[in-house]
Amino acid sequence: MSRPEPDPTERLEPLLRDLGSSRTGLTSREAARRLVHYGPNELRRRGGRHWPRALGRQFTHPLALLLWAAAALAFVAGIVPIAVAVMVVIILNAVFAFAQEVQAEKAVEALAAFLPVQAKVLRDGRPQAVPAAELVPGDVLMIEEGDRISADARLISGGIEVDLSTLTGESMPVFRSADLADTGVSLLQARDLAFSGTMCTEGQARAVVFATGMRTELGRIAALSERVQPEENPLDRQIRKVSRLIALIALITGAAFVPIATFGAHLPVSEAVVFAVGLLVGNVPEGLLPVITLALALGVRDLARRGAVVKRLSAVETLGSTGVICTDKTGTLTENRMRVTHVWTAAGTYELGDAPVSGDARRADPALAGLASVMTACNNARRDLAGTLTGDPTEVAMLGAADRLGEPGAAGRLCLFHFDPALKRMSTVDERDGGTWVDTKGAPETVLPQCAAIMEGGAARPLTADRRRDVEQVVDDHARQGLRVLALAVRRLDPGQPVPRRREDAERDLTLLGLVAMQDPPRPEVAEAVAHCHAAGIRIIVVTGDHALTAAAVARQVGIVGERPAVVTGEQLDRMSEHDLDALLREHRQLIFARSSPEAKLRIADALRAEGHVVAMTGDGVNDAPALRRADIGVAMGRSGTDVAREASTVVLTDDDFATVVAAIRSGRQVYDNIRKFICYIFAHTTPEIVPFLVFALAGGAIPLPLTVLQLLAFDVGTETLPALALGREPAEPGLMRRPPRERSESVIRPAMLVRAWLFLGVICAVLSMAGFFYVLLRAGWHPGDPTGPGSPLHHAYRQATTMTFLGLIAGQVGTAFAARTEHASLRSVGVTSNPLLLWGIAFELALAAVLIYAPPFQALLGTAALTPDMLAFVVPFPFLVWGADEIRRWLLRRRKAAP
Repeated sequence: MSRPEPDPTERLEPLLRDLGSSRTGLTSREAARRLVHYGPNELRRRGGRHWPRALGRQFTHPLALLLWAAAALAFVAGIVPIAVAVMVVIILNAVFAFAQEVQAEKAVEALAAFLPVQAKVLRDGRPQAVPAAELVPGDVLMIEEGDRISADARLISGGIEVDLSTLTGESMPVFRSADLADTGVSLLQARDLAFSGTMCTEGQARAVVFATGMRTELGRIAALSERVQPEENPLDRQIRKVSRLIALIALITGAAFVPIATFGAHLPVSEAVVFAVGLLVGNVPEGLLPVITLALALGVRDLARRGAVVKRLSAVETLGSTGVICTDKTGTLTENRMRVTHVWTAAGTYELGDAPVSGDARRADPALAGLASVMTACNNARRDLAGTLTGDPTEVAMLGAADRLGEPGAAGRLCLFHFDPALKRMSTVDERDGGTWVDTKGAPETVLPQCAAIMEGGAARPLTADRRRDVEQVVDDHARQGLRVLALAVRRLDPGQPVPRRREDAERDLTLLGLVAMQDPPRPEVAEAVAHCHAAGIRIIVVTGDHALTAAAVARQVGIVGERPAVVTGEQLDRMSEHDLDALLREHRQLIFARSSPEAKLRIADALRAEGHVVAMTGDGVNDAPALRRADIGVAMGRSGTDVAREASTVVLTDDDFATVVAAIRSGRQVYDNIRKFICYIFAHTTPEIVPFLVFALAGGAIPLPLTVLQLLAFDVGTETLPALALGREPAEPGLMRRPPRERSESVIRPAMLVRAWLFLGVICAVLSMAGFFYVLLRAGWHPGDPTGPGSPLHHAYRQATTMTFLGLIAGQVGTAFAARTEHASLRSVGVTSNPLLLWGIAFELALAAVLIYAPPFQALLGTAALTPDMLAFVVPFPFLVWGADEIRRWLLRRRKAAP
């Protein structure tokens, strides 16, 4: 199937011929053949060899540079085995970190499967939804408001407004129409072409695809540049700052040790350098960065399973600090299953059940037939070949109600004025019943001012001020019941009068036919989720386009507000100054913004962020995109939301459920807590690693070195990382959602954590490990200053003593792991066995310790020696002492907090 490259600017019929297509699209079989020929409609990465750069970064971060300095010092001092050992540490850590980074990247990329991008096409003569990757040249796209255009295409009917900012950088949408044919201009300027990667912000059109994949304009741009590197997330920036602090402390400690050991312990400079290298290594938490990356990636994957697709790793950390949720009503708090329950005309109210309205009622009230006609004509929902209604839930409900009101006459649309979020109404101009009609539907407060008459008794009567008040009272009565109300109106154009081309010319002098009340029941799980938010100190603000009374009724049903919330309409908000809005948000915790415009969402988000709140904003429409981008966490609806909203958001809900937002915040808090737990765990080992060297130096050499550098390296590299990874999978502590949100400026590493790690857990572990060291030496008859080097009578006992220090560090590490599992609660509250990965990690480090202590090759390498049963018995209580001391500390904290 070889065809010449089509010219998209040529006349439409020759273009269709060149593409081997027609206005009704391709057959499924032909599309499948073309997919094999052209390949998938995807952008391919250039080159693909990015791993050397990613791997190189692991060798140049601050902690790695510190270890390089230690290795260089060892080489200069002629201590080659130590230098090689440190380099092995660098290489192992870099490879491990790189592997975790790759795994994290794959975890995020795999989330695309949760939200496959779909495109609507004509295949086999009927509309179908297909994966965008399966589009081929010749397909006929059906483009609607909110769609992301997935291929380069020539419009064959209709007109749309398109956001071309991804290609041109221009923020204002441009109009594209099948009637505007341009020649002699660049493709991007042609007014009858639409391009891959752009967004349809208004209108409807059909277009034939002429280029896919790397042949599109977006593909050509992508082929000219490398992919943009991912932005470093805020948590990584914090950790890198801490890494530089650790590096500075390590360098100062190491540099200070050399003169102390040389002049105080009278050691040769070469040996002093060895110990300085040991201090450097002891200060460096090698596994910190890879463990954090993996924890974030696992958090993203868990959230995806719960229905929240997080598009950036950094968002997991931000979710945990969310303090305000600005939520829409329809589809988020409610089920988005609209059903018309009541119809009101001047003759009275009709309750719509499953059965059609009786013929007697239709004959007695001609306005019912008019309502059915407007419901059908002023509507973009459609019925497929199987009879299933598809489209916006409100419009689907209207079509269903029209069927129950009576069979409307066939109408031919002449003009469409799309639903305007600011005006809150939509109109069409249609031919039916031998005339031309303007059909309008929308919010009653915006339709009624455009009405001059009301249909009553089969004739149009003037809509007096008293009659308007009666209609408004009916609207309020329905809204108080939580029903959504729309007004429907018409105007018949005079014969020969041209079709209005401007909205203001069409939507005037209308005749009100009646009101339609729809019910959208609250989701059953929302009330519990709202209660969790209130317990967690998270504020919920409803920002909706619905009527104030309707929004208040639904918010009251799910527990967001009480009996007297503060309700602000869009008009009132527009009149407020920034100072007034700030004061409103501070003074009223229970707030509802009704009849709000997209601009109002943006103002509210800005005001809350200016007050220091971390804001999550939900949205689903094209006009919600600015607010979703501005909020700290933009949450788009995966089912009912537009492509534009999903592109602008940070989190996409695959189930459109408010309860999933709360579950995501809970998971964010859990991930953040777990990051703090394993940071505390890693930092707690710094003190016991440094103390042996300080004891040796401060004793002036009278006490032999309690831990060799190679044993320290084995401890750091071999036994620390797996339990740290397991702490990243720790279940949530009790009371997680009963804590207030943390401050935006709060650092992941706080002074209290460092005190706990370095001066409490670290000191206990150091005392215990040194106790094991002295226990062995003193039992062997050692006195300060006695020789312990090779050939001396105490040499074997000295090797056992250093081995005891090594095993004591590992035993303290086990106790620290259990202590770090909770920050405030007791271990019993989460369960000793509730984290099986930690138990496996501890089993591995104990088995590794046994190999390093008892296997002859490692005894020769590390200077370890087999321990006797009484020595092992001496170490057994260490984990319980470390954990028990911290358990008592946490009990005292809880008691003090509970005290009045």
